[in-house]
Amino acid sequence: MEWFESWFDTPYYHLLYSNRDYTEAESFITALTSELQLPPGSRIIDLACGKGRHSVFLNKLGYDVLGLDLSRQSIEHNKQFENQTLLFDVHDMRNPIEADPMDAVFNLFTSFGYFESERDDKKVFKSVYDVLKPGGFFVLDYLNESFVKNSLVPESVVKRGDIDFKISKKIEGRYIIKDIRFETDGKPYHFFEKVKLHTPETILLYAEECGFERIKIWGDYQLNAFDSTNSPRCINLFRKKA
Repeated sequence: MEWFESWFDTPYYHLLYSNRDYTEAESFITALTSELQLPPGSRIIDLACGKGRHSVFLNKLGYDVLGLDLSRQSIEHNKQFENQTLLFDVHDMRNPIEADPMDAVFNLFTSFGYFESERDDKKVFKSVYDVLKPGGFFVLDYLNESFVKNSLVPESVVKRGDIDFKISKKIEGRYIIKDIRFETDGKPYHFFEKVKLHTPETILLYAEECGFERIKIWGDYQLNAFDSTNSPRCINLFRKKA
C-alpha cells in the first residue's frame, strides 16, 4: 500500500488539516468558474475530491459535479451529499475515467505529485484529457517548487484538540517529505507525505505531450499572476485543443 492510500483514509489526516479556510476556497472556486466563464449546468469533475467540500460548493453554484477520490472512507462520507447533479465515486486518478464528456476537470490543493514514476504522472494527464470535451478545461492547482524550497520550515508542532502533531519537513532529491508523528490514547503513530517537486516547465511538458495548451498560470488563490520566486501556488489552466 502506498503512503497516500493509508494516510488519506485515517481520521487523523482530516483532523490535521481541519483548519483549512473554507471561505478562501469558496472565493477561489467562485473566481475560477467566473474566469473560465462556465455556465450553470456545465459538467465538472472534482478529481481527488477528499471530503467533498469543493464538489458540494460547485454543485451549489449550479454545476453538474462528479467527485472522485481514492479514499473509500471519504467517498462513503460524501454519499450523504449526493443528488441528481452531484455524485461521488472511488477512483484512482491514474486510471481512465468512465463518464460522459466533461466541460472541466479540477485537481485542487496539491492533489498531484504523489507517484514515484513519471509514467504514472503522465497517466493522470491522459485520463483527464480523454474525459474532456474538445475545448474543455483542466485546472491543476499545484505547489510552486521554488517557493517551497525558499520557505521550508524544518520543524513544527500543530495542535488539534488533544493531539500534538510533530511535523518535520525536508527535501530529498525531487521530493518534499513531511514526517508526521503523534500519540493518542497512549499509542504512537507515524505517517508521512511525499510529494514530487514538479517544476512549472515539467508540468507544461506533461500537458503538451497529451495535447493540452496552457492558457494561464496563476500564483495564488486570488488569481494573481504567477511569479516563479514569490508565488505560493502554481495554478495551471489548460485547455484541450478543439
